[in-house]
Amino acid sequence: QVQLVESGGGLVQAGGSLRLSCAASGRTFSTYVIGWFRQAPGKEREFVGRISGTGASTYYADSVKGRFTISRDNAKNTAYLQMNSLKPEDTAVYYCAAGKWSYDYWGQGTQVTVSS
Repeated sequence: QVQLVESGGGLVQAGGSLRLSCAASGRTFSTYVIGWFRQAPGKEREFVGRISGTGASTYYADSVKGRFTISRDNAKNTAYLQMNSLKPEDTAVYYCAAGKWSYDYWGQGTQVTVSS
């Protein structure tokens, strides 16, 4: 059982950077895979990337590969999404999610807006 809260969203210019945080409550944070998702107005929710429980393995969608980096600090019960070279099409509400066999727990989301 875990509760997630995203933070760090805001307004940035194209080409800029932003770092999102996903703070978790719960004793077993390190046993959960953390996924990042985003949803733009009028579009379906899109998978961004994920990180394994230990942080040893990451996987990214092609649309963000090379620009975004997922990390985690299990001692702080926090996961991160570092976003570089941002594009207007990255504008969306970003969510983190946690699970073992599926993503059972979701945060409330944080808005990221990239201006041109």
